[in-house]
Amino acid sequence: MPDEYVVLVDEQDQVIGQLEKIEAHELGLLHRAFSVLLFNDRGELLLQQRAAHKYHSPLLWTNTCCSHQRPNETTLMAAERRLKEEMGMSAPMQTAFKFQYKATLDQGLTEHELDYVLFGYTNQDPNINPEEVAAFRWISMAQLLEELQSKRDSFTIWFQILLDQHLEKITKAANESM
Repeated sequence: MPDEYVVLVDEQDQVIGQLEKIEAHELGLLHRAFSVLLFNDRGELLLQQRAAHKYHSPLLWTNTCCSHQRPNETTLMAAERRLKEEMGMSAPMQTAFKFQYKATLDQGLTEHELDYVLFGYTNQDPNINPEEVAAFRWISMAQLLEELQSKRDSFTIWFQILLDQHLEKITKAANESM
């Protein structure tokens, strides 16, 4: 597998370079990332369970799709690419907001990301790539919040942070999909 590079940025989202993905996570350097949240017409959010052999956060539940923009790739291009690669689907999406976070992961890695969050809408079920995704499910916001309280450790750290910091925006998008 060829090396995958991430886009390093400063606090103002100005590009300062690029670095191999694992090395950027080992060093905890700030880089661009994105998170896709797809909703259906019932206001449910499509979640994925990460594959068992992922290099971090295996078998944890998370948002529909997430990854990193490649050098010279727009956020929307990256989101469309990874949604197809991970979930075997496409959907209209748009960037809703961005936020920055830093969190310690397993395997001695650190997520330090400027995360662009994209919302999209579809009633299509995914055709998951088992190399990337173990399972998927649609979940209501009420059920998600209940699980986040009772089974917090079954969700990825970035998804927990996203929900903790931006729940109002996410709930509004879910309601608008109905």
